[in-house]
Amino acid sequence: MGDGPEEDHVLRELQPSVERLLERHLAAARDWLPHQYVPWSAARDYDGPLRGTAWAPEQSALPQAVRDALVVNLLTEDNLPSYHFEIATRFGRDGAWGSWVHRWTAEEDRHAAALRAYVHARRAVDPVALEELRMRHVGTGYRAGLPTLLHSLAYVMVQELATRQAHRNAGAACQDPVGEQLMARIAADENLHMLFYRDLFSDALARFPDAALTALADVLHDFEMPGAGLPGFRARAARIAAAGIYGLDVHLEHVVVPLLRALKVMSLPGLGPAGEQARERLDAHTERLTARAARARELFDRMTTPHEDRQREDRTKTPREDRMKTPREDPTAREAHV
Repeated sequence: MGDGPEEDHVLRELQPSVERLLERHLAAARDWLPHQYVPWSAARDYDGPLRGTAWAPEQSALPQAVRDALVVNLLTEDNLPSYHFEIATRFGRDGAWGSWVHRWTAEEDRHAAALRAYVHARRAVDPVALEELRMRHVGTGYRAGLPTLLHSLAYVMVQELATRQAHRNAGAACQDPVGEQLMARIAADENLHMLFYRDLFSDALARFPDAALTALADVLHDFEMPGAGLPGFRARAARIAAAGIYGLDVHLEHVVVPLLRALKVMSLPGLGPAGEQARERLDAHTERLTARAARARELFDRMTTPHEDRQREDRTKTPREDRMKTPREDPTAREAHV
């Protein structure tokens, strides 16, 4: 662990914060029943033992990008056994830390159950291909490989907020009030989980400012969602980003900037050389991400601009500008039923 605090010391120092935040979480959390959010009346039997109707692409009424988001979000939630192992191993299963780990796991377990029932009832995606992907993804497992407990806390804080936004935006884009209601309900859970980790990480910054800020800089610099290892993830992620559900611009505006502001990173006192260096890295990373997000959004907006409007834009360019243009492959062009 180098010059950072020992893991056991961090666990002991943050134990009172975990106890306080767990009590707050239990008071704020609202239990809900997944079966009440599924449109069972719209469902019908599939082929197989029940001799129903096989799935066909035209049965799905959801936009392609929403189907992609549902698949990524659902399969990400499916890998809960690996996530539980990761945090139970790092945080422990005793005392307030263990109580939080088990409560978080129980709440998260509802998400995959509800999402899978919804996509099956709505015939939103190919159920056979979905199950094949689940077997491959969960069979591979997930390993974060983060070097310290403070890195783990920083990662789960960022990831919970990113997941909240991904569910919320997928629901808003799905053009189905039932789906929007379900995904808003899941997003509300993720928001409470984020608040637990954000305020816990704030306490970690107060106690271990240099080590915690270094961990946050490392995590944000290398951050990727836990579903990034899914087969076909890059093509799906491109379509999801093009639709405005989740991309660099959403990540910047709804995850990175709000967290840095809430944690008061740019005005954090008591930093040593390592902490100051981490703060400079965070500032530089935010600037780079801002530029990358703007370029990506410009590309996606151009890809979704009607052909006639693009022709008018092209006619305003000089011949040299036209020659400078290089053809780009449309990352959303590949269709996927699942």
